[in-house]
Formats: sequence, structure tokens, C-alpha cells
Amino acid sequence: MTTTLITGANRSLGLETVRRLVDAGHTVYAGMRDPSRGDDARALGAHVVQLDVTDQASVDAAVASLPSLDVLVNNAGILGTSFGVDDLDATAIAAVLDTNVTGVVRVTQAALPLLRRSANPVVVNVASGVGFPRWLTLPGRDEFPVPAVPYPASKAAVIALTVQYAKLLPEFRVNASDPGYTATEFNGFGGHQTVTEGTDATVALATLGADGPTGEFHDRTGRIEY
Repeated sequence: MTTTLITGANRSLGLETVRRLVDAGHTVYAGMRDPSRGDDARALGAHVVQLDVTDQASVDAAVASLPSLDVLVNNAGILGTSFGVDDLDATAIAAVLDTNVTGVVRVTQAALPLLRRSANPVVVNVASGVGFPRWLTLPGRDEFPVPAVPYPASKAAVIALTVQYAKLLPEFRVNASDPGYTATEFNGFGGHQTVTEGTDATVALATLGADGPTGEFHDRTGRIEY
């Protein structure tokens, strides 16, 4: 049985990832800051664990509660409070980086001992096309009109750290996924994809075999060339 931990798993893309991986036969641990909001994940058959990616003690306790771990999906993320230049300051970007980047490192580092015991360790970091500079500069792409600085910067960092982890852990499959412009609370449900379409890449990468790719960035159509 494959044991999987998903962060930010109480709603939207995280909850849909829970559903799909439970359906795929995984034993899923759904990490979330407030377990009282985990009824939907419990109804899907997941085990709810308290996990705040910005709190090292919370991360350590969550990982310590797991019997084993084969797949880690770093899904937790925040959009932040800055959406331009005039409302941007160091505090605004620090908050986003602490959750979206440092949070990935906190959880991954804590999970490494368990993952190293797995016969097929897999890490999926949920990034975004808005962290891909080529798409931010390409008129017509969904990413082009995004005005925020912190969120795209954080997702660019997630893509870079994914590549570095993959190089340093060659026995792992470590990849980043781009959900695409998906209708979630993040964007006021303005996206043109369903949450199922938005989790296609994450689920595909979470179910890779030991011969699968590593160090790559994928959307629902496959590999995105850097």
C-alpha cells in the first residue's frame, strides 16, 4: 500500500488530490492547519493530520505520526495580500515565501527519513505557470496579466528547488506540477479548468513508478520545457 501525505488538503486542489489518490489505492494523510475543517477529507477515507507548514513543531509532529511514507505532495500555498507594486513591501512577500517556499523545505526535510525507507519515494511540489518567466512574458497566456510579485516569485522558487532536490536525491522522483488556471477560491472561481483538470499533473506525478522522470515541470498535457 502506498502511503501519501498531502499538505493543504482541506479544500480545492488539495482535497481533489486527496480524492483521486484515495481512489487510486493510496493510504492518504491529509495535512491541514485546522483539523476541524477536515470532514470532507475524512469522508473520502483520508486520515486527517494537523499540519501547519509555517510551524516547524507542527510539521515535525505530523511527520512523526505517520507509520511510513512513499509520496509527499507539497500542495499548501497562499496567494498573499499584495497584487501590485504600490501595496508591496517586505512583510507581504516574506509571508508568501514562508508558506510557499520555506514551507516546502520544512516538510520535505522532515519527511526525508521516512521517504528514504520507501522502495519508490516520490515528491510532488505544486508550483504554477505564473512561476515560469516565459509564460509571464507571453501575451495570450493565462499567466501574462497576473500583476502580483510575491506569488509568482514563490512559485519560481518552487520550480528551482524541485530541480535541485531531484539532482541531490537521484533515487527519488521529485517533480513540480502546474495546475493551470483552475476555478478555486484562490481566484474567485474564475479559472476555466475544473479542479479535476487542475490536479491531473499532480496526480500523474504522484503515481510515478521508479522509472519515471525526475526534476521536471509538468502540466496536465505533460512536460513543460524549461
